[in-house]
Amino acid sequence: MKMPHEAKQRFLYIFLDEAGNLDFSHTGTRYFVLGGITKERPFQAYRELTEFKYDQVERGTVLEYFHASENAQAVRNGVFDIIEKNLAGVAVDAIIVEKQKLHASLRVEERLYPKMLGSLLREILRHYPLDEFAEVIVFTDSLPVQRKRAAMEKGVKTTLAAMLPATARYRILHHASKSNMDLQIADYCTWAVYRKWNGNDDRSFRRVRDAVRRERNAFETDFSD
Repeated sequence: MKMPHEAKQRFLYIFLDEAGNLDFSHTGTRYFVLGGITKERPFQAYRELTEFKYDQVERGTVLEYFHASENAQAVRNGVFDIIEKNLAGVAVDAIIVEKQKLHASLRVEERLYPKMLGSLLREILRHYPLDEFAEVIVFTDSLPVQRKRAAMEKGVKTTLAAMLPATARYRILHHASKSNMDLQIADYCTWAVYRKWNGNDDRSFRRVRDAVRRERNAFETDFSD
C-alpha cells in the first residue's frame, strides 16, 4: 500500500511518428521526417479529442481516428485547436532528411532508420533528468513490415541502453495508432513539420510551434559510421 508521504514515480512518455517515405526513386517524397512528442501524465488533450471525435460522428462524418494527411480540413482545424490549447508540458522534436542528399550507403531502410532514431532520441533525452524517472516508455505505431520494426527497435534500444541510468527501465510498445490518441497527436505534429519542409506550408506548424523544441536538418548530422 502506498503511504501518503511517498512521492509519485515519474514516467517519461515518447510517442514517435514519421512523415514522407523511404522511397528513394524519383516518385518518392523529397523529405523524410521522423518526429516525437515527449511528455508526462496527465495527458490533457485526450478527453477533448475524444469529445471532438464523437461530435464529428454525430454530425455524420465518417471518422474512425485522427490522421492528419487523411482528415478533412475542418477536422484538422478542430484537432489543431485542441492540440494548441494543450501544449503545456509537451515537447516536439524532429529530424528531417532530404533523401537525395544522403550517401548511397544510407539509402537502405535498415541502416538509415536506426541512425535517425538514435539521433532523435539522444536529442530528446538530453533535456531530461533521467535519474528522476522510473521508466521511459516509447510508443510507435504497430508496424506491418518486420524489417522496419526490427530497425526501429534496434535504434531505440541501443540509444536508451546507452543513455539511461542503470536504475531506469525502458519499454518499447507498438500500438495501432487508431487505438492511441497520443500517437495521433504525434502524427499531427510530425505532419505539421513535414508540411513546412516538403510543402512550404507552415500554417499547421504555427499551431504547434510553441512546443517545437528542435527541428533539425539532418544534413548537418553525419549518419555515417
